[in-house]
Amino acid sequence: QVQVVESGGGLVQPGGSLRLSCAASGPIFSVNVMGWYRQAPGKQRELVATITSDGSTSYADSVKGRFTISRSNAEKTVYLQMNDPKPEDTAVYYCYCNLRLRPWAVETAYWGQGTQVTVSS
Repeated sequence: QVQVVESGGGLVQPGGSLRLSCAASGPIFSVNVMGWYRQAPGKQRELVATITSDGSTSYADSVKGRFTISRSNAEKTVYLQMNDPKPEDTAVYYCYCNLRLRPWAVETAYWGQGTQVTVSS
């Protein structure tokens, strides 16, 4: 059974820092792109950051210079380091992983359950 489990959410003060983690486990042949989306109340889900298996990254303009995405291929884990968070970063953060379960299988996106991040003083 493949699982994608996030951790690290919570309450953080503006200007503080928080790190989210997301680990994929189970019978996985390979992990390609990993990333983070977020969804604030009453808003559409938006892409925050992505990272490829060779470490290439991309970010939403709203988080550039403040958030850093990284990964451990050996541990099938992706991280989101959130520095200088702002109240507008408050949202449920979802991790996703593009996984290939067998060498011949197509890649499929697996999602975590979401973790709440609240930025408030």
